[in-house]
Amino acid sequence: MQIPVELDRSTPVPLYHQLAQAIEAAIVRGDLAPGDRLENELDLAGRLKLSRPTIRQAIQELVDKGVVVRKRGVGTQVVQNPVHRSVELTSLYDDLSTAGMHPTTQLLEYRIGTPDDELRIELGLPVGAEAVTVKRLRRAGGEPLALMINHLPAEICPPAGELEDGGLYKGLRSRGVHIRLARQRIGARAADEEEAALLGDEPGAPLLTMQRTAFDDAGKVVEVGRHAYRADRYFFETTVVDR
Repeated sequence: MQIPVELDRSTPVPLYHQLAQAIEAAIVRGDLAPGDRLENELDLAGRLKLSRPTIRQAIQELVDKGVVVRKRGVGTQVVQNPVHRSVELTSLYDDLSTAGMHPTTQLLEYRIGTPDDELRIELGLPVGAEAVTVKRLRRAGGEPLALMINHLPAEICPPAGELEDGGLYKGLRSRGVHIRLARQRIGARAADEEEAALLGDEPGAPLLTMQRTAFDDAGKVVEVGRHAYRADRYFFETTVVDR
């Protein structure tokens, strides 16, 4: 399937990477759907006036990301639409909605109680104060994407039903809680049996992880989140600049 590709030969960005980005952008936009075949390498090379090794390098970048797969006798086929997320102070639900990914949420746990000392200190709560632990499975386009555990002060946490209908941050905003900044740590690990079953993957499959502590305008902790994402369907993106 042909897609429009514009290459800038004056930039230091490698041509194979520009091509890979153009194809991935077409998948994210929905121009290429799961199951669609890419234009064959020979035709693509001729149309874009690129060498076949450059084409193969671009395709390999997409294969390594799990976006496309090479099949003997079939060609290169789109596997799935990856979820691209910039590292910004936004919620996953809002990002997926903006991208037209039709997010849905399954509430797995909603528990109110007195947190242990470690969590109480993380949340900045006084002794005896209650917190809510929320565990949710987030799907995008009907496919499992993320397993999310969030801890919040009980006094500001939205009710259980509201968390299945929309995002956590949307519920907080409706209660006048404005998240001003957050501290995040992004990592990776292998999925355990429970995570693999919920996310529709195999035990030991790679997961991207994010731990976030969010603060409101007054500097009070709003939530502590620990999320795990399927690495074959999700990636973070940052922009770096030279000082």
